[in-house]
Amino acid sequence: MNRHVLIGRLGSEDKIVVPVGDCEEATELQFVHATKRLDHGIGRALDDLAKLKIYPSETGVDLMVVAAHVHAADTRLSRDTESQDDWTREIRLVIPVKDVTLWQSCKTILERMLNFLTGDFWTIDFRRRPKGFETTVNPPPAELLGLPFDGVSLFSGGLDSLIGAIDELEAGRTPLFVSHAGEGAVSTSQESLFRALENHYKGRSFAKLRVWMAFPNDLFKGVPAEMTTRGRSFLFCAAGIFASTGLDKTVTLRVPENGLIALNVPLDQLRLGALSTRTTHPFYIARWSELLRILGVSTQIENPYWDRTKGEMVAACANRNLLQRIVGDSMSCSSPTKGRWTGHGIEHCGFCLPCLIRRAAIKAALGKDDPTTYTLADLTSQNLGTRRAEGRQVRSLQLAIDRLRKEPRLASILIHKPGSLSSQSAARQASLADVYRRGMIEVGKLLKGVEAGPS
Repeated sequence: MNRHVLIGRLGSEDKIVVPVGDCEEATELQFVHATKRLDHGIGRALDDLAKLKIYPSETGVDLMVVAAHVHAADTRLSRDTESQDDWTREIRLVIPVKDVTLWQSCKTILERMLNFLTGDFWTIDFRRRPKGFETTVNPPPAELLGLPFDGVSLFSGGLDSLIGAIDELEAGRTPLFVSHAGEGAVSTSQESLFRALENHYKGRSFAKLRVWMAFPNDLFKGVPAEMTTRGRSFLFCAAGIFASTGLDKTVTLRVPENGLIALNVPLDQLRLGALSTRTTHPFYIARWSELLRILGVSTQIENPYWDRTKGEMVAACANRNLLQRIVGDSMSCSSPTKGRWTGHGIEHCGFCLPCLIRRAAIKAALGKDDPTTYTLADLTSQNLGTRRAEGRQVRSLQLAIDRLRKEPRLASILIHKPGSLSSQSAARQASLADVYRRGMIEVGKLLKGVEAGPS
């Protein structure tokens, strides 16, 4: 195991000495190269927002710089080689910000959020931006009129975010959609779906911001990159809040995710901690709200679908005809490129957890009319061996569903496994248990007749 410290730099003149512990390996992350323009997609995002007459606050920019540090460390430090238990890494970030006192007051909550989200040990330190970088955002023009946007919504290219977008537009809202341009398959879905929305809702003033952020695989010298992306949602939410600080009103950042995935209860005892993603877990969303209060950012953050299963989201979509026409272009698969090893293109595998929940939802709401291409097209065509990827998630789900069927009251206990729900009211906890139960029943109907076992 190695302890890593990632030190952010703003320009070639930023040479302040940052103390490094005897057991730490230091890496520098340069944010400014030829000009004062911020790198790693932040400067480009500022330019794109300026075209929309949106000018984020300096606090919003600092949040994006924090998120860039987190995303770089999370995706470029291999758990296999840099952890003490094949998972848990020890990471320290030293981040240049405008107001050190303000950000230092956020240290504890940030570390708590990231530890929960990724299952690592994070330490966050701050230092003042170097001279010449007191401001990074051009002031808005004096004649700037009120902006049309009445909210911000995350737009991942997945089925839930597509439903969220349709529901907002059908309700007459004018959202700014925010995406992270990451994996090629996901980026393609984002573009295809947004074009379809533009064509359908012609004349409306909604728009999109795509944040282009990636880091070289060899950012940490001699260290392989990491394939899991548990911390990606921090970047995603930060991008939405960053944009929202440039709007001239208090707005809501909507993070569309069905309640079953938001809870993401471990299917078995081997899937504890960050082995189950926590990107929209109620505890995590609540911590974001706490962080924004400390920062003085008025944006509200919410998941409007926390009490619905994915199938219920599909069934209740405000424009079912449009959804049914373009649903095949949305991307839910956890790893859409893995089929290339067997001669397939970029497509849904059909057997990972997100794919199974997607298939169950579309079946529940639309019957057999699922236009999605799945590598494993027919779950009942063969016995799915649990020693292979095709059968592992299926069998784990079947066991979890059967356990819940025999003892429905377990739902009220199991929902607490991924993380604390102590901040949720008793009524909210009861609703969470119910959406978990309904979601598992929904998946159970898909898996009826599917055989999975040792082979």
